Amino acid sequence: MKTGKTLKTDRAVRSPGGFSFRLDVRATVVVALLLVVALAASVVLIGTGDFEIPAADVLRTLVGEGNASQEFIVNELRLPRVLVGLLVGAALGMGGALFQAISRNPLGSPDVLGLGQGATAGALTMIVLFSGSSAQVTVGALVGGLVTGLAIYLLAWKRGVHGYRLVLVGIGMSAIVTAVNGYLLTRADIVDASRAVVWMTGSLNGRDWDHVWPLLALCAVLVPLVLTNGRALRMMEMGDDVSYALGVRVERVRALLMVAAVLLTAAATAAAGPVSFVALTAPQLARRLTRSPGPNLLPSVCMGAALLVSADWISQRAFGADQLPVGVVTGVLGGVYLLWLLVTERKAGRI
Repeated sequence: MKTGKTLKTDRAVRSPGGFSFRLDVRATVVVALLLVVALAASVVLIGTGDFEIPAADVLRTLVGEGNASQEFIVNELRLPRVLVGLLVGAALGMGGALFQAISRNPLGSPDVLGLGQGATAGALTMIVLFSGSSAQVTVGALVGGLVTGLAIYLLAWKRGVHGYRLVLVGIGMSAIVTAVNGYLLTRADIVDASRAVVWMTGSLNGRDWDHVWPLLALCAVLVPLVLTNGRALRMMEMGDDVSYALGVRVERVRALLMVAAVLLTAAATAAAGPVSFVALTAPQLARRLTRSPGPNLLPSVCMGAALLVSADWISQRAFGADQLPVGVVTGVLGGVYLLWLLVTERKAGRI
């Protein structure tokens, strides 16, 4: 049930044709602010590097008014990396929101369920056993994530898939796949092992337009598909029996959204490696900002994008000449967030 504060932020919007919907004003403002943060961080990030470019020049270059050197640096070298960061963050944010809503558990994220580890296993297989190219590693990560997601779903199935069983099976699968990844690393020679470790950290270095287009196409299809099922997902959070009574085809919607979440997570991992904690923290931070019940899908997408590009800027600027992979920064920030969350929950007497 909504709180009084939440109800005051809702507005009924009616069109001349009779179509109406409820607009959460606070959530809309949060989404707008997160978009501004993500875009502003992207502009600053594009201008960051050995050849500094002021934000005003970056904007002029993006609209085709820069000089030749700026056009090359912005459009060919830095813009693809930033776009991959935005898309990966958005995909992880939505994937995390979906898994947390389906499992009805704040720990039900791809990081905990083992999907990132599964995608890593597929990538390591291509690197270690086949010395695969970047494209083959990407395909291997995508296949590994899909196979892991299918295995978790089948193992968690018992007259339906329920939250705690899904999380427990995912934790067990994560442990198994992590062990497989360790074994694959022991089989690698020093060159492949170093390449694999860099990939496993999660990084946006060297990303180009070939990484942008597949991820953009997938997000363009899956994000609207998920958003159109947002109402059904919100009903499912009240329980399967209530959802059935309200006319929701629970298992069909759950399977569809789980496939979408697995695809988004696997594609993000394939593009940038297993970037940790974004899928776990983005939906929770979005929910804290909107103070709205439900999965908060669109705020989670924007929060994930803003988090990842901001973390990438920190990785390039905070440590001088020593640039860190973005996965290291998200891991540190995510760990600090979890510690803060545990402390606040303990002070509140909930744990």
